[in-house]
Amino acid sequence: MTTFNLNADMAESYGPWVMGNDNALLPVINSANIACGFHAGDHNIMTNTMRKAAEHHVSIGAHPGFYDLHGFGRRQMNLSLDEIEHLIAYQLGAAIGAAALAGVKVTHVKPHGALNNMAATNADMAMAIARAVKAVDKSQIFLAPVLSELVTAGEACGLLVAQEIFADRAYMPDGQLAPRSRPDAMIHDPDIALSHSLTMLTEHKITAIDGTTLPITPHSLCVHGDGASAVAMAKHLQTGLTHAGLTAKTLPDMML
Repeated sequence: MTTFNLNADMAESYGPWVMGNDNALLPVINSANIACGFHAGDHNIMTNTMRKAAEHHVSIGAHPGFYDLHGFGRRQMNLSLDEIEHLIAYQLGAAIGAAALAGVKVTHVKPHGALNNMAATNADMAMAIARAVKAVDKSQIFLAPVLSELVTAGEACGLLVAQEIFADRAYMPDGQLAPRSRPDAMIHDPDIALSHSLTMLTEHKITAIDGTTLPITPHSLCVHGDGASAVAMAKHLQTGLTHAGLTAKTLPDMML
């Protein structure tokens, strides 16, 4: 692979409460996953962040999650498949409406947090999410974790699927993200994150926490935007990957 896409979750503040440093992160990344108001964000933050993303030529995605502001969308919820479809359709519709007002376009969808993690291993949940995306806008790029049921579901629904890897997260031997409850789930050292990312992007493999290697087909690299060192981590990754000879692109430019 000679190109890469660096994405980050953002617009995750709420009213006067601030999460992350979107203004500093937007000039560094290539694609933004915009919270849709259920796990974080609100109508003002969502629309204003989209406008700022466009100013930096950053492509825009909807980032729908569970209706869980207090838990930041990281708590599992037991919903029916119909409820999951409605949940996704509602939030994607809100994002598309905000984008229209801002004069920009939503080009991808990435599920958030516990919803994403649960659907990664639950084929029925994954299909419900993919069906909802297709029903609202079948032209959306479906950003889904590598080696997940979401990839399979997106492809089965005829969506254009971009497979996602995580720069700052460790992986289990089955290819799923290490639970945040583990002390080794997060990668905090920027050099280790860069090496981890280069291996995934150039060698097309994941090395799990037990040394297991798994083949992957990656398209987009995520760095979490809600940590204190998020901007420094993103800058280190963007610079390091570019120095390694890779060219940064927005997600539509990568996929379309």
